[in-house]
Amino acid sequence: MRAVVQLVKKAAVSVNGSVISEIGPGLLVLLGIRKNDIPGDARILAEKIAHLRIFPDKSKLMNLSLLDVGGQMLVVSQFTLYGDCRKGRRPSYSNAAPPAQAEELYEVFMRETAELGIRVAAGKFQAMMDVELINQGPVTILLDSAKSF
Repeated sequence: MRAVVQLVKKAAVSVNGSVISEIGPGLLVLLGIRKNDIPGDARILAEKIAHLRIFPDKSKLMNLSLLDVGGQMLVVSQFTLYGDCRKGRRPSYSNAAPPAQAEELYEVFMRETAELGIRVAAGKFQAMMDVELINQGPVTILLDSAKSF
């Protein structure tokens, strides 16, 4: 499972021109699910993201987590995080989970996050979405439950 985590002032997801989810200060998480992922990967990533110390403290040092600041999280499924571009010019998505498995683990990730006490908003699974955000910092972190980077 992979995640692109962005610290945001606000973020929103629209489908067909209508906003379906939005958050104030917190994290936008673009979540990619691999075909070999299991619920444990969702738990690992939810815990890691919730406790990442990437929010500024009073001294403007990155010392606080999403839990510390009481921020929100917007989670958007993004299978293209498993696009493999090493050969040719067209990405291969053979490592991405099939839709049914990916949707199940996407839901597990959001449940695990909510159980930590974080308000979670979501994109629409398998929809063409417009994602708007104001990245603060900018702060963008890449995570992988398999620790491949």
